[in-house]
Amino acid sequence: MFPELNSILNSTPDSFKSSDFILVSDRRADASFLIHHHLSFYLRGLDHNVSGQGVSLAQAREKGQLVFLEGLKNSIGVILQEDTSQETQPLSYLRTPGAGLEGLFRFVERSVRQSGDGDAGESWGPPVLLIDDLSVLLSLGVSVGAILDFTLYCQATVCSELQGNMVILVRCEEEDADDDEEGSNLLRRGLVHQCNLALHVEGLPTGYCRDIHGQMEVWWRQGEETIYNQRKIFHFKVHDKGASFFARGTSSAVL
Repeated sequence: MFPELNSILNSTPDSFKSSDFILVSDRRADASFLIHHHLSFYLRGLDHNVSGQGVSLAQAREKGQLVFLEGLKNSIGVILQEDTSQETQPLSYLRTPGAGLEGLFRFVERSVRQSGDGDAGESWGPPVLLIDDLSVLLSLGVSVGAILDFTLYCQATVCSELQGNMVILVRCEEEDADDDEEGSNLLRRGLVHQCNLALHVEGLPTGYCRDIHGQMEVWWRQGEETIYNQRKIFHFKVHDKGASFFARGTSSAVL
């Protein structure tokens, strides 16, 4: 978890907004550090017993606080048809991509509704859905429209009904690579209209720099506004113990 990013977003594990849909995207850079940040952020925020030494994902799974669907591992059985229970199989779209993502949504719905209560009566609070990464579905033959329908259903259940939060990662092609096709840029544009906070990571326009790894654009949308009413750009550097962020123009490493 990165305190500097919490300061930028004006949020802490002890005090964060509910019903938020946060879109994380990247192009010519790796935004995985933002997914790791939000996973740690929400686990700390929803479990006040987490120690200052860090978050244990294994313990979170054992306690029922974290439900994990490993798509790559579980997909093998689906492709080989080891499980024929189509109605309950979250990855059934692998056999028939055109059929949509209802099975995957039903899995999400069951998981978030069951995650409110932990072992021994512990309460975790509102659910958080984190997807890394959604654009993989495109390479499996799922249409942009079907994916956007899936995220709308998830948002209605997780954010609106259960007052929880969503964080979704999308990896984008070069800007002109798939503008006229059903690609990741089209998917990202659709998700931008659904979310209320967007974090987009890119490599530096000037190319490689040893001291700065890229730039992060942040868009905020307040309330029911249809457009983003605030936008800022930061440079960042990821290191072993976290990440550093600089308002663009304040770092001497980039002219």
